[in-house]
Amino acid sequence: MTNERIPAVLVLGDGHIFRGYSFGASGEVFGEAVFTTAMTGYQETMTDPSYHRQIVVMTAPQIGNTGWNDEDNESHGNQIWVAGLVIRDLAKRVSNWRAERSLEEEMTSQSVAGIYGVDTRTVVRHLRIYGSIAAGIFTGDAARADVDTLVARVNEQPSMAGADLADEVSTDEPYTVAAKGEKRYTVVAYDMGIKSATPGHFADRGIETIVVPANTPYRDITKYNPDGVFISNGPGDPATADAMVEATRDVISAGVPLFGICFGNQILGRALGLSTTKMKFGHRGINVPVKNHVTGKIDITSQNHGFVLEAPVGPGESFDTDFGPALVTHTCLNDGSVEGVALESGMAYSVQYHPESAAGPHDANPLFDQFIDLMDNHSPNKK
Repeated sequence: MTNERIPAVLVLGDGHIFRGYSFGASGEVFGEAVFTTAMTGYQETMTDPSYHRQIVVMTAPQIGNTGWNDEDNESHGNQIWVAGLVIRDLAKRVSNWRAERSLEEEMTSQSVAGIYGVDTRTVVRHLRIYGSIAAGIFTGDAARADVDTLVARVNEQPSMAGADLADEVSTDEPYTVAAKGEKRYTVVAYDMGIKSATPGHFADRGIETIVVPANTPYRDITKYNPDGVFISNGPGDPATADAMVEATRDVISAGVPLFGICFGNQILGRALGLSTTKMKFGHRGINVPVKNHVTGKIDITSQNHGFVLEAPVGPGESFDTDFGPALVTHTCLNDGSVEGVALESGMAYSVQYHPESAAGPHDANPLFDQFIDLMDNHSPNKK
């Protein structure tokens, strides 16, 4: 961090402004203002493609202590996906043996703007009361502009509701993550904004993962002879993902084991006939309690989503689909929202949270083993 303090301002679409100082790249950025309750893992958060077009407010009071390394990035290509970062205090020095540079150095090199010196408690309280909202960060001379002009510019950006963003973060071409040790299965993973840790978990379990672009038709993945199909997390409004919903229905109809997380949960839900809605301020953090109504077990989970499935039945109850009965398997203990659905046959299941736990608790890791068990019993290549 330089000794010169450059003014910056966080502007919300409802007219509220929060002044501070610039760090990282200079200029101006736009996005939806959201907050995360995670106390650790800012690097994983910032490189998570699910945060595309979002200005993230960190509730942890000091950010940057552990610097930045080349191992913990969660995006293919190591790209920072957050539109901007809002923090209270920026650490003056890096204190971690794995650090290779500072947070600010990485943000500057990737042209990501941030603002520090903000009372983030007030910002988070505002977002909790009024909901996530269009926002912008303006630095230097731009921060001195007329407030009404800045608010108007913030509100010119497209809404997150109705935003189709998967193609913007997805891989352009398929790529393969090899299994570690003896290969057991091949999984095709739809990249809706996949985090690097996910194929890493598959690789540790002897699974070769072929990552394909979002919306790839099912007929185009049959050449890989997958033992299972995975649908990843990702940004945007699931109501726009009609092509992916159709591909998912084709996977289920073909009898291929299916597992989805986060955006993938919403895609599977839509394929089963459910609708989605935008949440007031979403779930973003690594301490969200979720109950599995099939087992009765409670997991503390890592989450990042602003949309949620709407179910016609209560927790643990079944509903009819084109593929047989399905269940609402998981709900959030904070607000009762749907956190998982599954076909009663077991052939397709999904959760709204992140079992790859990067960053976050490892409670949900067994979901990967559940997928292996499903392929053990139902891989189409064993018929």
